[in-house]
Amino acid sequence: MNASTEFTNPKPTNSPLRKHIVTETTEMAAETTLLDPRFYTTDFDEMDRIDVSPVREEWDRLIAQMKSDPNKKHFKKNEAWNEIDWDGMEPELKKEMIDFLVSSLTAEFSGCVLYKEMKRRGSNPDICELFSYMSRDEARHAGFINDALREAGIGVNLGFLTKAKQYTYFKPKFIYYATYLSEKIGYARYITIYRHLEKHPDKMIHPIFKWFEEWCNDEFSHGEAFALLMRTDPKLTSGRNKLWIKFFLIAVYSVMCVRDHQRPAFHKALGIDIEEYDREVLRKTSEISKQIFPLEIDLDNPRWERGLTRLRAAFVDMDAAKRRGGIGGLFGKAYAGARIGKNFVGLYLIPSKKNTVPESSHLVPAY
Repeated sequence: MNASTEFTNPKPTNSPLRKHIVTETTEMAAETTLLDPRFYTTDFDEMDRIDVSPVREEWDRLIAQMKSDPNKKHFKKNEAWNEIDWDGMEPELKKEMIDFLVSSLTAEFSGCVLYKEMKRRGSNPDICELFSYMSRDEARHAGFINDALREAGIGVNLGFLTKAKQYTYFKPKFIYYATYLSEKIGYARYITIYRHLEKHPDKMIHPIFKWFEEWCNDEFSHGEAFALLMRTDPKLTSGRNKLWIKFFLIAVYSVMCVRDHQRPAFHKALGIDIEEYDREVLRKTSEISKQIFPLEIDLDNPRWERGLTRLRAAFVDMDAAKRRGGIGGLFGKAYAGARIGKNFVGLYLIPSKKNTVPESSHLVPAY
């Protein structure tokens, strides 16, 4: 069953086939490819040894904000939530809208699982308290998206997902780089969509976007926490680690751009030009990341746009080869994979721009 057929005509909630459809949706969330949100595990003992004393003042301020739980009552449907005619939605838009929701849910739930495990494994009161608040937030986000999916007669079995999803081991420093960027680029994406829809309410294709302002502020504060964690040890953002920072910047930026171009009907319905949207999100994320990273990607270098275009084309060919199958598909995947690697290296070799990191990393949402 292909995705288009599966999601075009969801069965009613009481249908005997609903369990099968939910399973198919869960399998969609459980996929692990270069472009899918991942589940992570790490060295929890190392993280438990973190000493936040060097950033104590900013740390206590951030923890107090999280403890106050400003979004405690936010993720609940109210009169602003209007029902969507899923059956009447254009099939391609419906498929991409569901793909967006499932991908977003997987990313949110990935954070929830990781943060909850950090809290469970740890004994450091500072670290345990932080991750208890962050896992709480991510659980709300994932649950809210799942409620939206259930309105389409589908959903994701989150309990099954924790067992079925492949886990990727990252050293703690890689968790910091990847998760910091994930949280900050999530903020930039959500707030850009939210501000656009403020100006163009006729493009509100789903009510979940009305909740994005407070939602993305959660993402922002989570990013602030990881910025502070990195500031506890200057080695994390200096020396050879700058090479890893550049790697993760390019990886997160390029994956976002490739994924966005896989949803043309979704962005057209929102009235968003994908190219301009991606440029704006990357510029916001790059500006924010100056709070902690000693370098930034030169987004104005013409090699950057050309490299992204070639990378997207290689992923399109990779997908076509997978669908084709057989010997031809096997060779097609190998060739596309080689092009993906070559173009990623080309992006990496673009000279980065130096940045002087400020003494305080504290930022507040400003977009």
